[in-house]
Amino acid sequence: MSCLEKISVTDTRNLVSVTLTPSPSINILHGVNGSGKTSFLEAIHLLGTARSFRSTKVKSVIRQGQEACIVFGKVGAGEHSWALGVSRTQDASCKVHINGESARLTSDLAAILPLQVINPDTFRLLEGSPKDRRQFLDWGVFHVEHRFLNAWKRAQKAMKQRNAFLRNSSARHGKIADSLLDVWNVELAHSGEEIDSYRQSYFEKLKPVFEETLAQLTDLSDIQISYTRGWDKESSLREVLDRSLKRDLESGYTHWGPHRADIRIRHKGAPAVESLSRGQQKAVVCALKLAQGKLFSESKAFGCVYLIDDLPSELDKEHRYKLCRMLGNMDAQVFITCVEQGALADAWGTDKDVKMFHVEHGVILEDSVEPAAEASA
Repeated sequence: MSCLEKISVTDTRNLVSVTLTPSPSINILHGVNGSGKTSFLEAIHLLGTARSFRSTKVKSVIRQGQEACIVFGKVGAGEHSWALGVSRTQDASCKVHINGESARLTSDLAAILPLQVINPDTFRLLEGSPKDRRQFLDWGVFHVEHRFLNAWKRAQKAMKQRNAFLRNSSARHGKIADSLLDVWNVELAHSGEEIDSYRQSYFEKLKPVFEETLAQLTDLSDIQISYTRGWDKESSLREVLDRSLKRDLESGYTHWGPHRADIRIRHKGAPAVESLSRGQQKAVVCALKLAQGKLFSESKAFGCVYLIDDLPSELDKEHRYKLCRMLGNMDAQVFITCVEQGALADAWGTDKDVKMFHVEHGVILEDSVEPAAEASA
């Protein structure tokens, strides 16, 4: 599995200087709200993506009065190991180093330290926009299909050029304009169809794993999950682009394409977000994330790292423990935050390497962990 063997965090939120050697299995961070638990998970996310999962504003991530936040980590996966370093500065610049050398693409980080995040924002998979669900889907496709990223970049470029043409009324007429539009239509249609084929293939594998995972986590039934590609399923994308040209010109943007793809999650025919309780919703989104992690580990020689913020929230003890046991059985490295020290200490069984860390005022210290039999007595 992919494992964070050591991590050093400097000036990230309220974490001044923290260095930890985590367990390759289960890591529980406990402490009162505002102590720095989520900030530590955020630092791991910075190391794996060069981005925060809490804010798009870099300044909010950097400790007040400092010029930059810095995260270093050693990652091992099988026989391979990498030294990663990421720094973000007040002017939003980003420096990434892999084994001491500068890296230009943050996607290189994601390939080395694949992360699955379960936090309050994960509810967006049900209540958020189609963009949130596309990002979830594309995370999985990116990690199992190496050709996806190139196709996605080509589609983004073609979409940008086509939309610029649609908005520029002075450039819409004449043979040159027609030929340019045709070039962008061809490229968008080709790359869009390619993206859809990768997404469909991945979704067909994800769906049964999700259904099995949900059944293990809860007795919730009648959940339907489906994929829509973003245009008429009976027509090619090129045909749809040609048919919708007049409407696209009037509005100034492309209505149909891979940027409109979505995953629909319904319960007894109604949107799941409208018919499920908050606890049931969390079970569904957790099942989606775990299913994606399982599928990832089946396609790679290593698994992903889970960052789970405030696990006890919205889940009763029975479902918390079921989720913990499932995570433990996945042979994955897990970082979990909670408020109470004993909330999850006895949820893993006796065969798991569990480390407990107490977080207080930005300081993180390792605690001793009671044997499971004693903790549950």
